[in-house]
Amino acid sequence: MKVSLRDGLWAAGAFLLALVTLLAPLGRPVEPVLIVASSAWAAALVPISARWPRWAILLTTPLHAVNNLLAIAPTSLVIFRSARSVRSPWQLWALVSATAVLQAGFGALHAWRAGDGLTEYLLGTAFTVVFLLVFPAVSGALVGRRKPLTQVLMERNDYLEHARLLTANTARSATRAHIASEMHDMLSHRLRQLTVHAGALERSAAEEAPELREQVELIRKTSAVAMEELHEILGVLGTSADADEDAGTRADVERLVAASSAAGVSVYLGWSGPDLADADARLRRAVHRVVREALTNVHKHAPSARTRVSVLVTDRVLVEVVNGASAEPRGGGTRRGLIGLEERVDLIGGSFAAGPLAGGFRVAADLPLRPVVQEETGAAGAVAEAPPPITAEVLTVPRVVGSGCLATLSVIPALGTAFVLLVVAIFSRAEMSREEFDAFQVSVAHEEDVTETHGFGVRSDHTGCFRYPVRDSADRDFELCFDRDSVLISKKELAR
Repeated sequence: MKVSLRDGLWAAGAFLLALVTLLAPLGRPVEPVLIVASSAWAAALVPISARWPRWAILLTTPLHAVNNLLAIAPTSLVIFRSARSVRSPWQLWALVSATAVLQAGFGALHAWRAGDGLTEYLLGTAFTVVFLLVFPAVSGALVGRRKPLTQVLMERNDYLEHARLLTANTARSATRAHIASEMHDMLSHRLRQLTVHAGALERSAAEEAPELREQVELIRKTSAVAMEELHEILGVLGTSADADEDAGTRADVERLVAASSAAGVSVYLGWSGPDLADADARLRRAVHRVVREALTNVHKHAPSARTRVSVLVTDRVLVEVVNGASAEPRGGGTRRGLIGLEERVDLIGGSFAAGPLAGGFRVAADLPLRPVVQEETGAAGAVAEAPPPITAEVLTVPRVVGSGCLATLSVIPALGTAFVLLVVAIFSRAEMSREEFDAFQVSVAHEEDVTETHGFGVRSDHTGCFRYPVRDSADRDFELCFDRDSVLISKKELAR
């Protein structure tokens, strides 16, 4: 049987405590072999209570047949620990009842061997049954019931937390779907009309008002870009992914560059490192958005400038879009697109920078290859991760405190008994003066008259006899012998 370090320390402590009786007998002297055997028995009960708690309760009873009170006192801790593991109350109290009967039986055997009276036997048995058996068993049973109850409470709390997250996610998804539906029904139709009218106006302006052609073309392109952005927003609101599954890959970035080149912008792409086809979807969408927004700004503010798109993939992903100086005067934008890019990059743990550079403009994003931030989506199945469930110890701190107090009260009788017995053993007057020896008269003095003042002395070779060192004499002892009625029948002085 494997014994834990804690159990080993408790067992060693119980063994050493019980061995104190060899040096300071607490009651009638006992044969050393019985003291050592009872000490080993008490120590063995500690690991037994961890493996076989029901047997441990019953096996405390043989100790009551030996006059080693320091081995009996720690049994309350064994019973307390064992009672915590017995889940059935009926089984526990059946064990306690059987143990009480066995304790009374072994106590009767000890009382018969020691010649104790009926009153002394009844009082001793009542004390051990109430304070060293029943009280620890009740405390252990109450503490043991706390664990399954708090486990149930913990599981219910975890279930309610997940249910709350599911409910909130469902409500969020419904709200997003409603917003997407309204935007699709209202804005999408209007933007399509605006794009159609802008195209017709561009054709008319080319024939009738060539000086307005560039402004009309800007209106058409802006409406087309607005339509694309609306589709992306609708995709984010309605589903958890962008419309294109390959967004942010090398092929996707090449399409963005090719589309800008077809629109008249001088732009080229420099891609260094592996493709991002297998990368995290959040990273790919961020790359797509940075390149697209930067190229859109080039279309708006510097269409004649040379532009370079660079993507460097290592342990991180560096995206950079730089355009040179442009002949067109730079207009004052709202920077909302750049602010949105910065927020998106921050969400996945990256850094973003945008600003003028040598007459042109630079947009750069430093992105982690493996984003660690939890993605927020509107999909009903992608539930945000629930916080760790509250442990039983945190959830039931008042119960823990109450159980600890109850457990402390249950061991007070055992600890108090052991302490008092040790004090009596250490400070009792074992020595006897000649005047005190002469004062005890044969057939008159009782055992209690001697032991109350001088203790039980040391074990003598004769049954019922006690030896006490003679005060002021290092080589002499007094021996007093008592009959079964505890009456002094002989006394004499012996040489050591």
